[in-house]
Amino acid sequence: MSEPRGQMQTSNAASSSLMEQQSASPDPDVPPSSSSSKLGQSNFRRVSRTEDSSPYPIPGLAADILHMRVKEGSKIRNLLRFATARMEGEGEGKDSNGTSLRQVVFTGSGRGVTKTINCVEILKRKVGELHQVSKLYYKTVNEVWESPQQGAPGITMQRTVPAICILLSKDPLDPQEPGYQPPQTKSVPTEDAERRRGLIRPAHSPSSQHTAKRVCLGD
Repeated sequence: MSEPRGQMQTSNAASSSLMEQQSASPDPDVPPSSSSSKLGQSNFRRVSRTEDSSPYPIPGLAADILHMRVKEGSKIRNLLRFATARMEGEGEGKDSNGTSLRQVVFTGSGRGVTKTINCVEILKRKVGELHQVSKLYYKTVNEVWESPQQGAPGITMQRTVPAICILLSKDPLDPQEPGYQPPQTKSVPTEDAERRRGLIRPAHSPSSQHTAKRVCLGD
């Protein structure tokens, strides 16, 4: 695995930087352009794709941590339903001690990076008060392509794609760790705060009483 070339400070920043890198990447169902002239990319189709089993770029993760592997074709709804149930301890989402999980890690590579970030942002709003550590890195992908023509040899390609690993934790994480983000605070305006802003006027405020008196005098 290549050394990480950048750390993620915000999910939006990671999404922007990786989208720029992916914009120049080849279509996942078409061989890279460097080989298309020789192999005839329209005649080849991908039959398998495997990723290297690199360790997590985030240190100190438990071996049995819940790992949500997000792929290009993954359904966000299904991923979030499972992850939310495990983190909130609903139904069969509790561990052997009968408690909800404390941590979950999301990973995605290539065109699955944007979907990974979307899953994380939605889960943070659903569960709330989650600490986050995000890492950008690169991983190696091996692809096997074959030609529909009888007797034509297949090809095996190896390419490097951008990837992301995001840890969400109910427990505090090291704020000095690159890529750390504190929990998002939910700011729900109270009635007192709204009254101070003039959004809600008390039923018996002096101004309303003064208005009532003026109406009576006018009559």
